[in-house]
Amino acid sequence: MDPRDVIRRPVITERATELMESNKYVFEVDRRANKTEIRQAIEKIFGVSVLKVNTVRVPRKPKRVGRSSGYTSERKKAIVTLTADSKAIELFGEA
Repeated sequence: MDPRDVIRRPVITERATELMESNKYVFEVDRRANKTEIRQAIEKIFGVSVLKVNTVRVPRKPKRVGRSSGYTSERKKAIVTLTADSKAIELFGEA
């Protein structure tokens, strides 16, 4: 798999922003990707050293819009911990 296919997008929430202070970053990843593929993709795309990868499968949830009902998509999140000597990942670019 290409590293850009493994990592879908960064997760930008209040909790994920708080985790960035402790050198942890949250990404939405391909559901079929394992921890080794996620580690290699992060290291190749951002040029950092990864200490640990934790994954979470987020189940689908029922949602309604008016009379229509359906489900949200099932997805997989990866919480990536960088080593202490790694540089920070710039998710928003220079401000």
